[in-house]
Amino acid sequence: MKNNPFDLAGRTALITGGSKGIGRAIAELFARAGADLFLCARGEKPLAETAEAIRAEAGVRVEAMTADMARRDDVGRLAGEAVERLGKIDILVNNAGWNIPQAIDEIRDEDWDYVVELNLNSVMALTRSVVPGMKQRGWGRVIHISSIMGLASTPKRNGYSATKAALIGLCQASALDLGPFGITVNCIAPGPIATEMPMSILSKPQQDALAARTAMGRWGTPEEIAGPALLLASEAGRFITGACLVVDGGALARVF
Repeated sequence: MKNNPFDLAGRTALITGGSKGIGRAIAELFARAGADLFLCARGEKPLAETAEAIRAEAGVRVEAMTADMARRDDVGRLAGEAVERLGKIDILVNNAGWNIPQAIDEIRDEDWDYVVELNLNSVMALTRSVVPGMKQRGWGRVIHISSIMGLASTPKRNGYSATKAALIGLCQASALDLGPFGITVNCIAPGPIATEMPMSILSKPQQDALAARTAMGRWGTPEEIAGPALLLASEAGRFITGACLVVDGGALARVF
């Protein structure tokens, strides 16, 4: 075991949705811990800017590729491209996701299919692609970014809550599959984190109400998810698997 159990030197990490928000915060912290990175996102410009900024700050290798995780062809290309450029993938962070707020009787088939493909199917497909290499090396870390919306919900969050809950089940099942090979699989369930997605969907009164539900009376930051991700990705978290780590500022602790 390394002297610093949080050291990721010599490790490589593939992070989806890595250009901003939670994905970027995780990428930045992993890079400071010494990991080389392969980032993907849909937007070419923010992805390139993030990759360059992390290279300049941390001095690690950062590769990047645009990909739409709702397209199975893109998911298939991503794993191969990451291994070709970095040689291996030790850590996978499935972070890409989206929410289309709709009441159950308002859901359009195309919207449901999109959310399920992006939030759930792509996670299965990408994990399935990178796991064989991890098994060969006898070491791996898989981290799914779920949500407290997978443990509870609010109105019009049907697709989002369903897929985020499914990620927790997928995590538990695959942790049992992969534990004998030295691979851990875990979820992080963020609470209200100030990123583009919730801020673009929620009104100011809704944002204030969510802040008031936390024990700390505020929204969290993406950096406050990156720390738990580093724990799960490192030797410090080597005996944590099949777990869903709730990072919500105490939101789920409140009954009324």
